[in-house]
Amino acid sequence: MIMQPFGKYIVIIGIAIVVIGLIVWLAGDKLGWFGNLPGDIRVERENFKFYMPITSMILVSILLSLLLWVFRRFF
Repeated sequence: MIMQPFGKYIVIIGIAIVVIGLIVWLAGDKLGWFGNLPGDIRVERENFKFYMPITSMILVSILLSLLLWVFRRFF
């Protein structure tokens, strides 16, 4: 049946979200460098704020790509 693998993927995604949430919750004060990397654009004016985390999102993309590659390789 087509819904059985779909349910398994939803559970795996849910577990991943919980694990990421626990990491951010328990180690949030140690992740202050994230979002303040060289290459992250931040413009703050009197009535205007603009933030574009280019380097941080590239880092997240690389980590997620590696995790998905390992997941597909072994599962």
